[in-house]
Amino acid sequence: MAYHSGYGAHGSKHRARAAPDPPPLFDDTSGGYSSQPGGYPAPGADVAFNVNHLIGDPVANMAMAYGGSIASHGKDMVHKELHRFVSVNKLKYFFAVDTAYVAKKLGLLVFPYTHQNWEVQYSRDVPLPPRQDLNAPDLYIPTMAFITYVLLAGMALGIQKRFSPEVLGLCASTALVWVVMEVLALLLGIYLATVRSDLSTFHLLAYSGYKYVGMILSILTGLLFGSDGYYVALAWTSSALMYFIVRSLRTAALGPDSMGGPAPRQRLQLYLTLGAAAFQPLMIYWLTFHLVR
Repeated sequence: MAYHSGYGAHGSKHRARAAPDPPPLFDDTSGGYSSQPGGYPAPGADVAFNVNHLIGDPVANMAMAYGGSIASHGKDMVHKELHRFVSVNKLKYFFAVDTAYVAKKLGLLVFPYTHQNWEVQYSRDVPLPPRQDLNAPDLYIPTMAFITYVLLAGMALGIQKRFSPEVLGLCASTALVWVVMEVLALLLGIYLATVRSDLSTFHLLAYSGYKYVGMILSILTGLLFGSDGYYVALAWTSSALMYFIVRSLRTAALGPDSMGGPAPRQRLQLYLTLGAAAFQPLMIYWLTFHLVR
């Protein structure tokens, strides 16, 4: 029994010795991270390592620089192509308005008969922006009036139980296409009549777009007072717009540079102005009569 006890004690001494650790299956790569309790890396340490590695990688830097140059080149190309077809600076001029100008211009479009001076004001051979000159054409009122016309047309169609997205889209596209065709016809007439003036496409688009104001008033009056009110408003807004177009275009197309021209050319220019003015009531009626019943 003593032998067995001694053997057991001897065996326990051998077992008490620390056995050598087996070789690790994987290499310890945690030395690059700051030590944390439990042997886990510090939060964000792997992200910082990846960012530092990306910044220090010359291939990544070259790729980032190349991508930035491509984006910059593409931006320059877009701006170049945009400036080829549309002058942004000229377009900004037609939207340089304020609240006072909009209120006065709407009043002028509705009642233009008492306005005296129709000439566009200049400063150092540069026309003043619309907010400083009531006679200067703008594109803000035509744009807002077109949007209001589309919304009002949708409301009128809804009241008549005829609303549908297709009908509203057809109404909006028809109004826009007719204005574009009117501007193209005016450009052709100016070219054939050899008019020397400062009228540009934007000017003609602004003058043609002012009809939306009369269209809105006619539709609103028709919805409130029926067909009789619609025709009264149509007659008033049409006559006011005709007077406004004749005075504005005649001043612009028959300016001082054109007054000394031959008599036949002056007659052609006058006929062009009267034709553009006479076309406005027809367009207002054509684009609004089906919305009032």
